[in-house]
Amino acid sequence: MRLISLFSGSSGNCILLEHEGGAFLIDAGLSGARIAGELKSIGRDIRDIKGILITHEHDDHIKGAGILSRKLSIPLYCNEKTFEAALPKLGKISEKNICIIEGGKAFELNGVKVSPFKISHDAADPLGFRFSDGVNSCAVATDTGVVTEEILGALKGCSCAILEANHDVTMLMQGSYPWVLKERILGEKGHLSNESCAALCERLISWGMEHICLGHLSRENNTPMIALNTVANYLAQGGMKRGRDYTLQIAMRDCAADPVGEAE
Repeated sequence: MRLISLFSGSSGNCILLEHEGGAFLIDAGLSGARIAGELKSIGRDIRDIKGILITHEHDDHIKGAGILSRKLSIPLYCNEKTFEAALPKLGKISEKNICIIEGGKAFELNGVKVSPFKISHDAADPLGFRFSDGVNSCAVATDTGVVTEEILGALKGCSCAILEANHDVTMLMQGSYPWVLKERILGEKGHLSNESCAALCERLISWGMEHICLGHLSRENNTPMIALNTVANYLAQGGMKRGRDYTLQIAMRDCAADPVGEAE
């Protein structure tokens, strides 16, 4: 079981979950053609996707979900509030492809246990996801302004995860964004900073996590190098060495990243 970030950031998010039982997408925030093309570039076929799990209704997470569902009869998995908020953007979805889920209630997808958990973002009812196949567990937790006990509980014991490292606080504060947008990003329903992500990584690695991918980096208020260095330097202060105790990579904005966690 492994995760592959296809796109990550405010211009569009989409993650591929692969398992021997099938392939799924977490979010589809670009056009169906872009997603299909990126899958093809890494040797995958959009027709093999068995479902799309939606974290929340913002455009950069659902832009291509409706067309992919209609064109290929792909089920959409999201909670009721998210579906209601997303419906005007999704367009008409076949009743058979509307799969309502709930935060805190696990369900099974082709041999994978999916555990949705609540995150803190300015959306109707946003979710993160933990995936387990009985041997390994991995998770996706982006678009959250704070790390709650529920998030920690969902991530504990995972071997790998895609986590949010959205912004460098200094770059954000000195940048050109209006104050109201800066407040939103820094707030409890905004996005995690590099420093907050680093503190989260420290706890997760101490609990056994081995592979981490930093996602949803801001184009204006972060860079891959700053995010990597901030997290790695923070962890080094706690005696955790990159390459020995954990691996660290970036979810690219416009193309697929390396797999996070290999199927064993």
